[in-house]
Amino acid sequence: YPSGNLAIIITREGDQLICIVQEDEPRTTKIRALFQSDGRSTCYYPSGDEWINMNIQGGQYLDQAGSRVRRWMWPNMSPGLHVPLSPIFISLNRHVGVRILAQDKIIVSFLAMGRQAKFNMGTKVQVGAARQLPAPAQLGKDELLLLALRVRILQLFHRMRGCIDFPSSEQWNKMQPPAYLLTQAAKILELCTAADISDELHSSIRAIVN
Repeated sequence: YPSGNLAIIITREGDQLICIVQEDEPRTTKIRALFQSDGRSTCYYPSGDEWINMNIQGGQYLDQAGSRVRRWMWPNMSPGLHVPLSPIFISLNRHVGVRILAQDKIIVSFLAMGRQAKFNMGTKVQVGAARQLPAPAQLGKDELLLLALRVRILQLFHRMRGCIDFPSSEQWNKMQPPAYLLTQAAKILELCTAADISDELHSSIRAIVN
């Protein structure tokens, strides 16, 4: 840092690279982020609470109260339905930022005194390694409901766009949702069949996505 405090440490432990981001404080070694070349990474709020957590299968974004705001699976690890990653950018402090674009594009950037350094701490899992991973746990009822509501909201946005494009026509009301939404709705219903949920909840989710 311009203050002289150590900002970023990159070290090797065996065959693994580790990147540690420290806070700009003289008497503490408060860690703001930890990135490992095996795919495990964690970013922390200034309070020390977990902000972003990633592993070989995906990641999650938490608010400062500890509630999950976003969850995603890396595409090569989830051949079925998954919530895709929308690019994430966070500022750990005024000098260090983290940009998450893909599993192999996790950029740690440092900017100070008009100069910038970037480190790509992403990793790409080989197909062989992916096959050895345990199968992901079944989705719970809350996650299934969230996925169904997401599809429903996207369907409503599609109808709103149709209304804006054809304000004087009734055609927008007859428009079918895009094919990808129909596919996602079908996959959600497949997940409901495989999950341990009540028939009532299954019917409710079916009504939401249809």
